[in-house]
Amino acid sequence: MTLSLPIPDLIRKKRDGGEHSRAELDHLILGYTRGEVPDYQVAAWLMAVYLRGMTAQETADLTLVMAGSGEEMDLGDLPRTVDKHSTGGVGDKTSLILAPMLAALGLTVAKLSGRGLAHTGGTIDKLESFPGWSPELPEDHFIIQAREVGLALVGQSRDLAPADGKLYALRDVTATVDCLPLIASSIMSKKLASGAHTVILDVKVGAGAFMRTVEDGRALARAMVDIGTRAGRQVRAVLTDMDAPLGRMAGNSLEVLEALDTLRGEGPEDLTELCVALAVEALAAHGEEEATAETRARTTLRDGSALAKFRAFIAAQGGDAAMVDDPTRLDVTPGRADVMAPSSGFVAGVDALAVGRAVLALGGGRERKGEAIDHGVGVELLKKPGEAVTAGEPVLRFYHRDGRGLEAARALLEAGLSVSDVAPAPQPLILDRVN
Repeated sequence: MTLSLPIPDLIRKKRDGGEHSRAELDHLILGYTRGEVPDYQVAAWLMAVYLRGMTAQETADLTLVMAGSGEEMDLGDLPRTVDKHSTGGVGDKTSLILAPMLAALGLTVAKLSGRGLAHTGGTIDKLESFPGWSPELPEDHFIIQAREVGLALVGQSRDLAPADGKLYALRDVTATVDCLPLIASSIMSKKLASGAHTVILDVKVGAGAFMRTVEDGRALARAMVDIGTRAGRQVRAVLTDMDAPLGRMAGNSLEVLEALDTLRGEGPEDLTELCVALAVEALAAHGEEEATAETRARTTLRDGSALAKFRAFIAAQGGDAAMVDDPTRLDVTPGRADVMAPSSGFVAGVDALAVGRAVLALGGGRERKGEAIDHGVGVELLKKPGEAVTAGEPVLRFYHRDGRGLEAARALLEAGLSVSDVAPAPQPLILDRVN
């Protein structure tokens, strides 16, 4: 179908609160992707969407248009495919644990992942802590590995949902990033183009997350689940707390160490519980009873089957798999410095955003795409919120490279640490579920 409606009329329609048809969104978005519609017109349309919003059907149609703007992966020959997406947090190494758990449970994880930007880390960066591991695989090798190992993970292709990349760059400079239908369609366009039948979403909420309140997180989760349902996919979302970092480690190699501990059944409780909960959602989406699913998920961490899948996955993509069993060989910088408790009492809070920014200051993250990062630096939480401390006791530990960014990181962490006389009430890790 050819649509001749002028672009200014589409802008005017949304400005006045109208609802776009699928054909109109095709005309606008694909025209922009091909370079036929100028960015100043799309910028005006984005602001109209920001102010007027979109209906659920419009949001789903926009997502499908973006997903179809480039290559779409065909995973149809793979059994029980599942993908997982996190909206971004600090110390969030769940993909390193959950993906091999799911593979050990008989699901197939053929996943595209990204690099970190600003205070949030990226799965690809963490995996590159293993020398030789490559985020690039030819498509046929990707499918073969996913079938044989149950797990293949590569960096995002430039040709996957290119409309989303162009739109996001424009949103970034037009103050339209913080718009629910645009956020939901951006995330889900890449998930739909990636081809998995089941998608598990970890929507972070709190100080270290993009969504600061449970209400906003729930609205985003519902929008993404609705998009997936309309597109014929199984989508489930879990809202999780990100006021404090997940686990005790933040920083690439440090998070790999903690992930390996968790795969051996020796990880921190919050990280283990989240990975089990996400695995349960994936199995439940495939028809399994939740009680049975939870038992099976925990077993993969006790019997070594998830660790074995991770080892095989690292080796299959060229990484030094021996480091899985000898993680002391991972690059962790020898520089150490601590932040002490200012008084005796209980840790009331460790601000996740402050920790993420501290890792960035130390060189463990990037401000702009393409920047090199130091895999060996980071922050360790020696004490988590709710734990008792005495005055002068170390609470947070820096891993720094020759003092780079140390003072800036210290200032951030000292400002983000709070100690109280009374133990804070325990906060739930899982805030809600949407499916």
